[in-house]
Amino acid sequence: MFISLLACDSNSSIGLMSKMTQKGSWLSIFWFALLSFLVLFLHSYRARTMRGLSDQNGTYDVNRGLVLSYLPSNVTAQGGFNNASVGQEPDRVHALGMCISGSKAEDCSKCIQTEINRIISSCPNQTEAYSWSGQPTLCLLRYSNHSFLGSLDLEPSTRLFNTGDLRLNGEMNTNLTEFYRIWKGLVARVVEAASSTNDNSSSSNRKYYAVDIAATTAFAKVYTLMQCTPDISSADCKECLQNCVSDYELCCRQNQGGAIVRPSCLFRWDLFPFAGAFENIMVAPPPSRALSLTDQANTTKKESSEISKGTIAGIAVPALIVAVALLGLAYVVCCREKSHIEADIQSGDDIASRHSLQFDFKTIEAATNRFSDSNKIGQGGFGKVYKGMLPDGTEVAVKRLAKNSRQGSREFKNEVVFVAKLQHRNLVRLLGFCLEKEERILVYEFVPNKSLDSFLFDPSRRDHLDWAKRYKIIREIAKGILYLHQDSRLTVIHRDLKASNILLDADLSPKIADFGMARILGVDQSRAETSRIVGTYGYMSPEYAMHGHFSQKSDVYSFGVLALEIINGKVNSSFYGTEDTPGNLVTHVWRLWRDGSLLELVDPAFGEIYHTDEVTRCIHIALLCVQNDPTHRPTMSAIIMMLTCNTIGLPVPHRPGFFLQSRRDREAEAEGLVSGLSIPGSIDDGSITFLDPR
Repeated sequence: MFISLLACDSNSSIGLMSKMTQKGSWLSIFWFALLSFLVLFLHSYRARTMRGLSDQNGTYDVNRGLVLSYLPSNVTAQGGFNNASVGQEPDRVHALGMCISGSKAEDCSKCIQTEINRIISSCPNQTEAYSWSGQPTLCLLRYSNHSFLGSLDLEPSTRLFNTGDLRLNGEMNTNLTEFYRIWKGLVARVVEAASSTNDNSSSSNRKYYAVDIAATTAFAKVYTLMQCTPDISSADCKECLQNCVSDYELCCRQNQGGAIVRPSCLFRWDLFPFAGAFENIMVAPPPSRALSLTDQANTTKKESSEISKGTIAGIAVPALIVAVALLGLAYVVCCREKSHIEADIQSGDDIASRHSLQFDFKTIEAATNRFSDSNKIGQGGFGKVYKGMLPDGTEVAVKRLAKNSRQGSREFKNEVVFVAKLQHRNLVRLLGFCLEKEERILVYEFVPNKSLDSFLFDPSRRDHLDWAKRYKIIREIAKGILYLHQDSRLTVIHRDLKASNILLDADLSPKIADFGMARILGVDQSRAETSRIVGTYGYMSPEYAMHGHFSQKSDVYSFGVLALEIINGKVNSSFYGTEDTPGNLVTHVWRLWRDGSLLELVDPAFGEIYHTDEVTRCIHIALLCVQNDPTHRPTMSAIIMMLTCNTIGLPVPHRPGFFLQSRRDREAEAEGLVSGLSIPGSIDDGSITFLDPR
């Protein structure tokens, strides 16, 4: 096996060669295969080249991070090949990703993501890079600050080879001549097969890819793989592969396997199968004249009848050492994988086509009538939202981030990554984005009924939401949160669930929006913490607002507050009071629970048209969600069961977080009439961005 050292300069690619024995015994072949597997496990093989410098954290760096964040999932969604670009000149980034034909979607996505992480971490300021990798499949990653799509790029190239010599027993003449004849015939066939594609077909449908096997003796086979990027022509592919074969013959003809890699193509051969590419390939019978391995095989056959104990020990002991080393390395790799869980976003339900990802600024400007006030449908902490219509007649909601927002870039990239990779009927759908100069724009599906708060807290519209509609909204919001927490391929914590972040479609079905503050929890991670507390007071759980600890249970707390608002029809912050009767919504509801008068919470807009059992049960569930101790709060799956199955018993809730005691409460507690811990908290529901946890 062979690998390449990472080179941050186009002229410094270095071949790293595994030292192999020059002897011709079968023991040498055994060690060759074993060490080849070890090298494969450690590094696979990569060829990278990087040119030019960019300003770290500048516009080019932002554009590169954005386009590469989509690449793993888009490559798998497009059948193993995807190219895209982001930004405007001179900071425009062009990127390409490709996996070999037949790769599993998860292996392909992981391979691309692994190379993205390695290139960016090793050479963060380079404006150009390409990498061929072999783990866990065989894939190509390439990006540049100039367009390379459709162009044949032969340089820079990298030679990779194993130093094991084909002269197994020192006999170079007739035997190797026959081997080279078979080898040349094989690679010529594969060049023709890989490059014989109809140029009239689209690049996404071309498969410049071929593998084949040739038998040289009963004991030796040659495995060959070739691939070109599908954006070039058939003639260019053939030229690229022929150059690879010629270069290999000039440098490395006597070696036991090797490869030539270029930005536009790859050629590799070896004496053993690799990259999982040869499982269904039939092997032709060996020719009558074969490599001198035939003579050696006769000797080996005699020797194999009685293997000495020393030979067995010579194999078993080192093999055991290597196996232990591999287990240790596997542990290290697994640990590293866990530490990079947030970066390794795998493909889930993704945007159907790369063409829907990026919008031109002029298109968005025209769609919104130059962002006219008459098209404005909302305004948040980071910018304004406009209704627009695309040239094809599609209605969209355009979120234009404020240019002077301190948090805009972070939230913009976060929301693009999350919403594009999560898709559920109760989550808002992202159609694309625009990133030009200082403009940062998100384009969503248009949801005609705006946000839940525009109905819920508006006296003129509140009666449009009767109890049946509100009960349905509560259940469907719960389903959307459950998808984020459990049913998607990621464990996502929203961190800013509130009525203004719930949109209502034409059927008044809710869609959770605004993922700018969302975070991913890693594998086997139940909670995380941060010193950068973001969200909205009144909806934050106590452990998050005061200590920066967030988890699924902090979203459950927010859901509980939101459910109480839906039932009551008043915003959390409207429950102000005096020293005698301080208030917030959860404090008010807890007093109603304690006094046995929960139905006083019901919005008068319902009139008498509601089921008292449903309302009471819903308030009870909400109180379970806002309990002070997160371990007492139910999971979203349990909440949905409670909401849909009336036969499930409900536990008695503990006192909620942020319970604001009145003078009467303190006096009662002093007399032993009330138990529990009082936690001071804020009643302001304004959005916040920074808060140092106490």
